[in-house]
Amino acid sequence: MVAMTAELTFDQIRAFERGFSADPAKRVAQNAVSRTDLNEIALNRDRVVHLPTTVSNRLDDWKVTDQKKSGRCWLFSSLNLLRPGAQERLGKRDFEFSQNYAMYWDKLERSNFFLEDVIATAQEPVDSRVVSFLLHTLLGDGGQWDMAVSLYLKHGVVPKEAMPETQSSSNTARMNSMLRLLLRKAALDVRTRARGGASVEELRETKEQVLAEVHTILNVHLGTPPTSFDWEWIDDDKQFHRDGTLTPQEFFAKYVTVNLTDYVCLVDDPRREHPKGAALTVAHLGNVVGGQPVRYLNASMPVMKRLAAERIVAGEPVWFGCDTGKQSLRDEGLWAADLFEYGQVYGLDLSTTKEERVVSGESEMTHAMLLTGVDLDEAGASRRWRVENSWGDTHADKGFYTMADSWFDEYVFEVAIRKDALPDDLRRALDADPITLPAWDPMGALAR
Repeated sequence: MVAMTAELTFDQIRAFERGFSADPAKRVAQNAVSRTDLNEIALNRDRVVHLPTTVSNRLDDWKVTDQKKSGRCWLFSSLNLLRPGAQERLGKRDFEFSQNYAMYWDKLERSNFFLEDVIATAQEPVDSRVVSFLLHTLLGDGGQWDMAVSLYLKHGVVPKEAMPETQSSSNTARMNSMLRLLLRKAALDVRTRARGGASVEELRETKEQVLAEVHTILNVHLGTPPTSFDWEWIDDDKQFHRDGTLTPQEFFAKYVTVNLTDYVCLVDDPRREHPKGAALTVAHLGNVVGGQPVRYLNASMPVMKRLAAERIVAGEPVWFGCDTGKQSLRDEGLWAADLFEYGQVYGLDLSTTKEERVVSGESEMTHAMLLTGVDLDEAGASRRWRVENSWGDTHADKGFYTMADSWFDEYVFEVAIRKDALPDDLRRALDADPITLPAWDPMGALAR
């Protein structure tokens, strides 16, 4: 037997070439993929044909929203959860909350959250894993369920016309780059002052100056958020209504019918070291200092699906987070675990479990949407799901997608569920001390 070496040898390369040339299936795959997109070759046509888009229980009778070139899906989807109740109270089906208003306060609050982390870690080496992580990942657009709740409970909400979209709210890249430049510069200044003996109070004075500068950038890009506004509207019956001058908090109290404190985020963390029924949290994850901490309950997938289906049947959409880029056919609006047969193209075994994908970095939660329908069989088991996305109405069924139940198992990570619907074991975990995961853990991934 020839000894294997660390170096890639030319003999090995020639053997690879002979093996490839001798396999007709690989040559056919080369001919096809060299001229056609891989997904067109790997698409499982049988799955597409046999994945109906109808569901037995459907809630949506409204238009989808569009986050455009931004990572605000968690804000869009959470505001979309609040939207049906507001639409009913207003008698106005085309109503939207201002996603720009929510993002403005997230950026300002998250800047404060970041600078507090900088103060707390000022004595650690700048190349420590936690400091490097904080500096590398600051102030993206993405977020989590509890982060959205913290914003709405503190700052309220406003109708879209009270703070409409701007160029930067719909295309956040340049604004974010300016904010990161400012905050990274400030972080180095805070660390230098801390090593020079500055007190926490003195460092917070510096922080306040920086936050004023963040405020300037946000106002330039997003506009100035209203402290109050005159609210009047015409309903679907062409009737005029006036509700006087309202603050965002007053508007929240009058037109949001959902009690956000009633919810908890269930996650499917498939790693065996994290038991089902355990409470989880992630270090340094959040946006509002003093707000609702990010907290999960690790639940089994059958429980998550059953509770989500029950909420839909009861008439309420369900917020969820998933890895949307996997096994996804965007134009047709389809998701199924076996939608693409990539291994068949190469003649390779590319199968992995959900746990393997999470621990290897292959999969994590990347996007948040709203479940607005479910198809149940005669025994009450879910077969497929209808999904309200926030990518506009040019794909799928005018922006509503269809998810096979198999895809839910493999690529859904989170659902927000009412606490009173939880089974006893999960309800007990509500008050348990959570397992704290490190800041870079996959369960801390942000929906964007």
